[in-house]
Amino acid sequence: MKKNSFKFLVALLILSLSFSLAGCGAKQEPPAPAPAAPETSAPSAVETAANAYFANMPQDVYKISQKDFIDKVKAGEDMFILDIRQADVYDKGHVKGAVNAPWGTAISDNLSKLPKDKTLMVYCYTGQTAGQAVALLNMAGFDAKSVNLGWDFGISKVEGIADVTETESNDFPQGTPADIPADVKTAVEAYFKGLADVKGTTYANYKISEDDAKALLDAKDDSVIFLSIRSAEDYAKGHIESAMNIPFGKGMEQKFNTLPKDKKIIVYCYTGQTAGQTVAGLKMLGYDAVSLNGGMGMESNAPQGWINKGFPVVQ
Repeated sequence: MKKNSFKFLVALLILSLSFSLAGCGAKQEPPAPAPAAPETSAPSAVETAANAYFANMPQDVYKISQKDFIDKVKAGEDMFILDIRQADVYDKGHVKGAVNAPWGTAISDNLSKLPKDKTLMVYCYTGQTAGQAVALLNMAGFDAKSVNLGWDFGISKVEGIADVTETESNDFPQGTPADIPADVKTAVEAYFKGLADVKGTTYANYKISEDDAKALLDAKDDSVIFLSIRSAEDYAKGHIESAMNIPFGKGMEQKFNTLPKDKKIIVYCYTGQTAGQTVAGLKMLGYDAVSLNGGMGMESNAPQGWINKGFPVVQ
Protein backbone atom coordinates (compact mmCIF):
# COMPACT_ATOMS: atom_id res chain seq x y z
CA MET A 1 0.00 0.00 0.00
CA LYS A 2 2.76 2.38 0.92
CA LYS A 3 4.64 1.33 -2.23
CA ASN A 4 1.63 2.12 -4.37
CA SER A 5 1.16 5.47 -2.67
CA PHE A 6 4.76 6.34 -3.34
CA LYS A 7 4.39 5.46 -7.03
CA PHE A 8 1.23 7.55 -7.22
CA LEU A 9 2.98 10.58 -5.70
CA VAL A 10 5.92 10.25 -8.11
CA ALA A 11 3.56 10.00 -11.08
CA LEU A 12 1.62 13.00 -9.86
CA LEU A 13 4.82 15.01 -9.47
CA ILE A 14 6.01 14.11 -12.99
CA LEU A 15 2.61 14.99 -14.45
CA SER A 16 2.59 18.32 -12.63
CA LEU A 17 6.10 19.12 -13.85
CA SER A 18 5.14 18.23 -17.42
CA PHE A 19 2.19 20.63 -17.36
CA SER A 20 4.45 23.33 -15.92
CA LEU A 21 7.09 22.90 -18.63
CA ALA A 22 4.47 22.71 -21.37
CA GLY A 23 2.97 25.95 -20.12
CA CYS A 24 6.35 27.66 -20.15
CA GLY A 25 7.08 26.39 -23.64
CA ALA A 26 3.75 27.60 -25.00
CA LYS A 27 4.18 31.12 -23.64
CA GLN A 28 5.02 33.59 -26.46
CA GLU A 29 5.80 37.26 -26.66
CA PRO A 30 2.99 39.36 -28.11
CA PRO A 31 3.41 39.89 -31.88
CA ALA A 32 5.36 42.98 -32.90
CA PRO A 33 3.16 45.73 -34.25
CA ALA A 34 3.00 45.95 -38.04
CA PRO A 35 5.28 48.63 -39.47
CA ALA A 36 3.46 51.89 -40.05
CA ALA A 37 2.66 52.70 -43.65
CA PRO A 38 4.94 55.43 -45.02
CA GLU A 39 3.36 58.83 -44.82
CA THR A 40 2.45 60.31 -48.18
CA SER A 41 2.19 64.04 -48.17
CA ALA A 42 -0.50 65.68 -50.23
CA PRO A 43 0.75 67.37 -53.40
CA SER A 44 1.54 71.05 -53.06
CA ALA A 45 -0.53 73.73 -54.77
CA VAL A 46 2.26 74.13 -57.33
CA GLU A 47 2.38 70.39 -58.11
CA THR A 48 -1.39 70.29 -58.40
CA ALA A 49 -1.43 73.24 -60.79
CA ALA A 50 1.37 71.81 -62.93
CA ASN A 51 -0.19 68.36 -63.19
CA ALA A 52 -3.63 69.86 -63.90
CA TYR A 53 -2.15 71.79 -66.81
CA PHE A 54 -1.44 68.53 -68.62
CA ALA A 55 -4.37 66.55 -67.23
CA ASN A 56 -6.87 69.16 -68.45
CA MET A 57 -5.14 69.97 -71.73
CA PRO A 58 -7.67 71.23 -74.32
CA GLN A 59 -7.82 69.94 -77.86
CA ASP A 60 -5.94 73.01 -79.14
CA VAL A 61 -3.03 72.20 -76.74
CA TYR A 62 -2.96 75.83 -75.57
CA LYS A 63 -2.01 77.08 -79.06
CA ILE A 64 -3.60 79.03 -81.88
CA SER A 65 -2.48 79.16 -85.49
CA GLN A 66 -0.94 82.41 -86.67
CA LYS A 67 -3.68 82.87 -89.28
CA ASP A 68 -6.54 82.29 -86.85
CA PHE A 69 -4.93 84.72 -84.44
CA ILE A 70 -4.61 87.48 -87.04
CA ASP A 71 -8.18 86.82 -88.18
CA LYS A 72 -9.32 87.46 -84.60
CA VAL A 73 -7.28 90.65 -84.45
CA LYS A 74 -8.83 91.88 -87.72
CA ALA A 75 -12.29 91.04 -86.42
CA GLY A 76 -11.66 93.10 -83.29
CA GLU A 77 -12.24 90.15 -80.96
CA ASP A 78 -12.02 91.04 -77.28
CA MET A 79 -8.80 89.42 -76.08
CA PHE A 80 -5.57 90.44 -74.41
CA ILE A 81 -2.41 90.26 -76.53
CA LEU A 82 0.94 89.89 -74.81
CA ASP A 83 4.12 90.45 -76.82
CA ILE A 84 7.09 89.05 -74.86
CA ARG A 85 9.81 90.06 -77.29
CA GLN A 86 12.38 92.62 -76.22
CA ALA A 87 11.23 96.23 -75.99
CA ASP A 88 13.35 97.54 -78.89
CA VAL A 89 11.90 94.90 -81.23
CA TYR A 90 8.37 95.58 -79.98
CA ASP A 91 8.84 99.28 -80.69
CA LYS A 92 9.70 98.57 -84.32
CA GLY A 93 6.34 96.90 -84.90
CA HIS A 94 3.87 94.67 -83.09
CA VAL A 95 0.33 93.37 -83.43
CA LYS A 96 -2.24 96.08 -82.89
CA GLY A 97 -3.23 96.34 -79.24
CA ALA A 98 -0.38 94.16 -77.95
CA VAL A 99 1.13 95.01 -74.57
CA ASN A 100 4.84 94.41 -74.07
CA ALA A 101 6.34 92.43 -71.20
CA PRO A 102 9.77 91.25 -72.34
CA TRP A 103 10.60 87.63 -71.57
CA GLY A 104 11.77 87.47 -67.97
CA THR A 105 10.72 89.08 -64.72
CA ALA A 106 8.69 91.71 -66.60
CA ILE A 107 6.10 88.95 -67.01
CA SER A 108 6.01 87.82 -63.39
CA ASP A 109 6.14 91.42 -62.14
CA ASN A 110 2.98 92.18 -64.09
CA LEU A 111 1.04 88.99 -63.37
CA SER A 112 -1.60 90.74 -61.27
CA LYS A 113 -2.25 93.23 -64.08
CA LEU A 114 -3.32 90.54 -66.52
CA PRO A 115 -7.07 89.97 -67.00
CA LYS A 116 -8.68 86.70 -66.03
CA ASP A 117 -11.87 87.42 -67.93
CA LYS A 118 -10.19 87.38 -71.35
CA THR A 119 -8.11 84.93 -73.32
CA LEU A 120 -4.43 85.90 -73.30
CA MET A 121 -2.73 85.52 -76.67
CA VAL A 122 1.04 85.33 -76.17
CA TYR A 123 3.74 85.52 -78.80
CA CYS A 124 7.53 85.75 -78.85
CA TYR A 125 9.99 85.32 -81.73
CA THR A 126 9.56 81.65 -82.67
CA GLY A 127 7.12 80.27 -80.08
CA GLN A 128 9.46 78.58 -77.61
CA THR A 129 9.56 81.10 -74.78
CA ALA A 130 5.88 81.85 -75.39
CA GLY A 131 5.27 78.15 -74.79
CA GLN A 132 6.94 78.41 -71.39
CA ALA A 133 5.05 81.59 -70.53
CA VAL A 134 1.68 80.18 -71.56
CA ALA A 135 2.15 77.09 -69.39
CA LEU A 136 3.00 79.21 -66.35
CA LEU A 137 0.12 81.61 -66.97
CA ASN A 138 -2.38 78.77 -67.17
CA MET A 139 -0.99 77.28 -63.97
CA ALA A 140 -1.59 80.68 -62.38
CA GLY A 141 -5.25 80.53 -63.40
CA PHE A 142 -5.28 82.48 -66.66
CA ASP A 143 -6.68 81.35 -70.00
CA ALA A 144 -3.60 81.69 -72.18
CA LYS A 145 -2.59 80.44 -75.62
CA SER A 146 0.62 80.84 -77.61
CA VAL A 147 0.62 81.92 -81.23
CA ASN A 148 2.12 79.26 -83.48
CA LEU A 149 5.72 79.93 -84.56
CA GLY A 150 5.76 83.37 -82.92
CA TRP A 151 6.45 86.57 -84.84
CA ASP A 152 9.41 85.53 -86.98
CA PHE A 153 8.17 82.28 -88.50
CA GLY A 154 4.41 82.72 -88.05
CA ILE A 155 2.71 86.07 -87.53
CA SER A 156 4.96 88.11 -89.82
CA LYS A 157 4.20 85.75 -92.71
CA VAL A 158 0.40 85.96 -92.50
CA GLU A 159 -1.21 87.76 -95.40
CA GLY A 160 -2.47 91.19 -94.35
CA ILE A 161 -0.28 91.45 -91.23
CA ALA A 162 0.72 94.98 -92.21
CA ASP A 163 -2.89 96.09 -91.72
CA VAL A 164 -2.79 95.12 -88.03
CA THR A 165 0.77 96.15 -87.22
CA GLU A 166 1.51 99.28 -85.20
CA THR A 167 4.43 100.95 -83.44
CA GLU A 168 2.46 102.79 -80.76
CA SER A 169 2.98 101.18 -77.35
CA ASN A 170 0.10 99.98 -75.20
CA ASP A 171 -0.14 99.91 -71.42
CA PHE A 172 -1.38 97.27 -69.04
CA PRO A 173 -5.01 97.90 -68.08
CA GLN A 174 -5.80 99.38 -64.69
CA GLY A 175 -8.28 97.31 -62.75
CA THR A 176 -8.75 94.87 -59.93
CA PRO A 177 -5.55 92.83 -59.44
CA ALA A 178 -5.86 89.25 -60.61
CA ASP A 179 -6.32 86.73 -57.82
CA ILE A 180 -3.48 84.21 -58.03
CA PRO A 181 -2.82 81.43 -55.50
CA ALA A 182 0.08 82.64 -53.34
CA ASP A 183 2.24 79.51 -53.65
CA VAL A 184 1.82 79.36 -57.42
CA LYS A 185 2.59 83.07 -57.77
CA THR A 186 5.77 82.61 -55.74
CA ALA A 187 6.82 79.65 -57.89
CA VAL A 188 6.20 81.55 -61.13
CA GLU A 189 8.22 84.49 -59.82
CA ALA A 190 11.06 82.15 -58.89
CA TYR A 191 10.93 80.58 -62.36
CA PHE A 192 11.52 83.92 -64.06
CA LYS A 193 14.09 85.08 -61.52
CA GLY A 194 15.99 81.89 -62.23
CA LEU A 195 16.62 83.05 -65.80
CA ALA A 196 19.34 85.32 -64.40
CA ASP A 197 21.24 82.26 -63.16
CA VAL A 198 21.44 80.69 -66.62
CA LYS A 199 21.99 83.88 -68.63
CA GLY A 200 25.10 83.57 -70.76
CA THR A 201 25.36 79.82 -70.17
CA THR A 202 24.65 76.82 -72.37
CA TYR A 203 21.13 76.78 -70.93
CA ALA A 204 20.14 80.43 -71.31
CA ASN A 205 16.34 80.94 -71.33
CA TYR A 206 16.02 77.29 -70.22
CA LYS A 207 16.98 76.28 -73.74
CA ILE A 208 19.96 74.66 -75.43
CA SER A 209 21.22 75.20 -78.97
CA GLU A 210 21.29 72.40 -81.49
CA ASP A 211 25.10 72.50 -81.61
CA ASP A 212 25.51 72.32 -77.84
CA ALA A 213 23.03 69.46 -77.59
CA LYS A 214 24.86 67.57 -80.35
CA ALA A 215 28.17 68.06 -78.51
CA LEU A 216 26.68 66.54 -75.34
CA LEU A 217 25.32 63.61 -77.33
CA ASP A 218 28.66 62.99 -79.06
CA ALA A 219 30.46 63.13 -75.72
CA LYS A 220 28.00 60.58 -74.33
CA ASP A 221 27.50 62.87 -71.35
CA ASP A 222 25.48 60.80 -68.89
CA SER A 223 24.41 63.86 -66.91
CA VAL A 224 21.77 64.60 -69.57
CA ILE A 225 19.00 62.66 -71.24
CA PHE A 226 16.94 63.51 -74.30
CA LEU A 227 13.15 63.42 -74.21
CA SER A 228 11.14 63.39 -77.41
CA ILE A 229 7.55 64.57 -76.99
CA ARG A 230 6.69 64.04 -80.65
CA SER A 231 4.09 61.41 -81.50
CA ALA A 232 5.00 57.75 -81.08
CA GLU A 233 4.68 57.33 -84.85
CA ASP A 234 7.13 60.13 -85.61
CA TYR A 235 9.45 58.93 -82.86
CA ALA A 236 9.56 55.50 -84.55
CA LYS A 237 10.41 57.09 -87.89
CA GLY A 238 13.42 58.84 -86.44
CA HIS A 239 14.58 60.32 -83.14
CA ILE A 240 17.73 61.58 -81.45
CA GLU A 241 19.84 58.64 -80.31
CA SER A 242 18.98 57.39 -76.79
CA ALA A 243 15.94 59.68 -76.50
CA MET A 244 12.96 58.60 -74.43
CA ASN A 245 9.45 59.21 -75.76
CA ILE A 246 6.46 60.69 -73.94
CA PRO A 247 4.09 62.04 -76.61
CA PHE A 248 2.79 65.52 -75.91
CA GLY A 249 -0.88 65.57 -75.02
CA LYS A 250 -3.51 65.27 -72.37
CA GLY A 251 -2.46 62.97 -69.54
CA MET A 252 1.25 62.96 -70.35
CA GLU A 253 1.98 63.95 -66.74
CA GLN A 254 1.18 60.38 -65.71
CA LYS A 255 4.48 59.28 -67.25
CA PHE A 256 6.69 61.97 -65.76
CA ASN A 257 7.61 59.63 -62.92
CA THR A 258 9.68 57.63 -65.43
CA LEU A 259 12.03 60.59 -65.76
CA PRO A 260 15.10 61.05 -63.55
CA LYS A 261 15.43 64.03 -61.25
CA ASP A 262 19.21 63.76 -61.06
CA LYS A 263 19.83 64.53 -64.75
CA LYS A 264 19.21 67.45 -67.05
CA ILE A 265 16.36 66.63 -69.42
CA ILE A 266 16.64 68.05 -72.94
CA VAL A 267 13.09 68.16 -74.29
CA TYR A 268 12.34 68.44 -77.97
CA CYS A 269 9.21 68.46 -80.11
CA TYR A 270 8.73 69.64 -83.69
CA THR A 271 9.64 73.35 -83.56
CA GLY A 272 10.13 73.92 -79.84
CA GLN A 273 6.77 75.35 -78.82
CA THR A 274 5.20 72.40 -77.00
CA ALA A 275 8.65 71.55 -75.64
CA GLY A 276 8.56 74.99 -74.02
CA GLN A 277 5.27 74.13 -72.36
CA THR A 278 6.64 70.80 -71.17
CA VAL A 279 9.82 72.34 -69.79
CA ALA A 280 7.80 74.83 -67.74
CA GLY A 281 5.68 72.02 -66.30
CA LEU A 282 8.64 69.78 -65.53
CA LYS A 283 10.57 72.57 -63.82
CA MET A 284 7.55 73.44 -61.67
CA LEU A 285 7.46 69.76 -60.66
CA GLY A 286 11.10 69.78 -59.62
CA TYR A 287 12.82 68.42 -62.71
CA ASP A 288 15.84 70.06 -64.34
CA ALA A 289 14.61 70.56 -67.89
CA VAL A 290 15.49 72.67 -70.93
CA SER A 291 14.13 72.70 -74.47
CA LEU A 292 16.07 72.07 -77.66
CA ASN A 293 16.18 75.15 -79.84
CA GLY A 294 14.02 74.67 -82.92
CA GLY A 295 12.97 71.19 -81.84
CA MET A 296 13.47 68.38 -84.34
CA GLY A 297 12.90 70.99 -87.03
CA MET A 298 10.38 71.46 -89.82
CA GLU A 299 10.33 73.32 -93.09
CA SER A 300 8.36 76.11 -91.41
CA ASN A 301 11.13 76.95 -88.93
CA ALA A 302 14.26 76.30 -91.02
CA PRO A 303 17.16 76.79 -90.49
CA GLN A 304 16.43 76.05 -86.82
CA GLY A 305 16.00 72.51 -85.56
CA TRP A 306 17.98 69.28 -85.30
CA ILE A 307 17.33 67.84 -88.75
CA ASN A 308 17.48 71.29 -90.39
CA LYS A 309 21.06 71.41 -89.07
CA GLY A 310 21.71 68.07 -90.73
CA PHE A 311 22.18 66.18 -87.48
CA PRO A 312 21.51 62.41 -87.48
CA VAL A 313 18.54 60.48 -86.12
CA VAL A 314 18.04 56.79 -85.38
CA GLN A 315 15.05 54.50 -85.66
